[in-house]
Amino acid sequence: MLIASPRRQAIPLAQYLVAGAVALFLLLFLVIPVVTVVAVAFIDTRTGGFTLVNFADFLRNDLFMRSFWNSLYVSAMSVAWGTVFALPLAYITSRFQFRGAIMIQTLGVIPLIMPPFAGAVAMQLLFGRNGSINLLLGDWLGINIPFMEGLNGVILLQAIHYFPFILLNVSASLANIDRAMEESAQNLGSSGFRLFRRIVFPLAMPGYVAGASLVFIKVFDDLATPLLLNVKDMLAPQAYLRITSIGLSDPMGYVISVVLITVSMGAMWIATLATRGRDYATVQRGGGGLAKRRMKARDKVFAYGVVLLILALTLAPHLGLILLSFATIWSFSPLPDGFTTVHYGKVFAESPQFIWNTLLYATLAGLISVVIGSAIAWLVQRTKIPGRQALDYLAMGALAVPGVVIGIGYLRTYYGVTLPSGQSLATFWFMIVIALAVRRLPYALRACTAGLQQVSPQLEEAAENLGATKARTVRRILLPLMAGGMLAGFVTAFGTASVELSATMMLVQNTSDAPLAYGLYVYMQSPAGRGPGAALGMIAVVIVGLCTYLSHWLLDRERSGGVKH
Repeated sequence: MLIASPRRQAIPLAQYLVAGAVALFLLLFLVIPVVTVVAVAFIDTRTGGFTLVNFADFLRNDLFMRSFWNSLYVSAMSVAWGTVFALPLAYITSRFQFRGAIMIQTLGVIPLIMPPFAGAVAMQLLFGRNGSINLLLGDWLGINIPFMEGLNGVILLQAIHYFPFILLNVSASLANIDRAMEESAQNLGSSGFRLFRRIVFPLAMPGYVAGASLVFIKVFDDLATPLLLNVKDMLAPQAYLRITSIGLSDPMGYVISVVLITVSMGAMWIATLATRGRDYATVQRGGGGLAKRRMKARDKVFAYGVVLLILALTLAPHLGLILLSFATIWSFSPLPDGFTTVHYGKVFAESPQFIWNTLLYATLAGLISVVIGSAIAWLVQRTKIPGRQALDYLAMGALAVPGVVIGIGYLRTYYGVTLPSGQSLATFWFMIVIALAVRRLPYALRACTAGLQQVSPQLEEAAENLGATKARTVRRILLPLMAGGMLAGFVTAFGTASVELSATMMLVQNTSDAPLAYGLYVYMQSPAGRGPGAALGMIAVVIVGLCTYLSHWLLDRERSGGVKH
């Protein structure tokens, strides 16, 4: 009997072992730290009992409330400005026959490959009170515009960095719009902006909501950008400053963390409600997208002007960072006084550990996230084990947990656990790797799931019918066929982990264990360190850029392979 067969009995046991290992990892490094943070926020530090006093103190504190409203304001305005940057690029390149559309779409994604804090100082040199633009405006028009002052600087920098999320999602939605809907509206007399407002944009709403919610969450929990611009009255910086300046016993750091998690999850919930109950389905397969049209000469000049203006602004941090990394002196002048390569030499001579640590941490984090992501994808797609979907939801939930909360959770949970060497487990360098892996797990999981979905279960059934065990089938059939998706997930996790700073700042105890992003933050704290810091930022850009290119190349290759099969 099949059920009594030893081989058949070993199969579910292996599944339970894999599920148990994944659940244990998520329990130890995601659930328990986050639950600990939430629990401590409700504990009275004097009696140890349950209390709401900590939250009442939060509501009564002017600094915290101002930080809360500032974080909401900055996130909302970043979404608004991100929309202003993204919609024209997406609509013009999708709607019209536009020379260079692919190049524009590619350039529009470039801001994502540089962490926003890396361009903060460069943007101050370009758009600050004594930056290049204001110096020129002062000479020509006698005015000075505070582009980078206070919250305005954070909004501008965050909008420039994260608007590609909206661009990518809206462009994909426009490509899938049912062309018949647009043609029907035109036959009924709708055209121009009315057609866009009443038909095109509502049909592209799912993509816009997905991109906008992602921008909101990313900006709301970002730590490094406000700190580098010396804006401390926002929630993430306040959580970091409370824990690092007062200590792990201070309850307000945990209360702020609970607020960060709640708002992030609330944003995801509102995004789901925004599109629930509405029909966006297309009648024909793929929808056909918007019909490409020719523009009049006058309209073409205007469109190119808008596109070039947006690209010039959104690529300004990269230009500024390149100039700063080669600048001898750049102060109170539109351009540097001269150029040199000494900053790169200084970085490689004095701080190579930042680069090597980054390569080591990001590699290990990428491997861990891909292994866990592949296991979850296999459990969900190929087994009937109870609770498999919960593992998927739990892993994706890491997307809503800010990095600073992960860092605080690790410190609170594992600081008292000591290694044989006497060092605290929370300050051991490998905990940085674990934090990076947990934060990147959603990306790796989705990539591995996509790779697995392209592998037909019939191939595995054929192998098992020929006598292969389940383990041998996974090793010889499944893993090789989904290797492209796993590799793409690794590259994505590696690239994004290379510039992660929020969780890292909480866990790094000395510079010998610090990765590149932390080193960049330290360099940028002093005027003398800006040159080497910019050089370190350019190295980060190159690393992430190569990983992004490699990820896209692998995905395209995987899709092409899927079509051929």
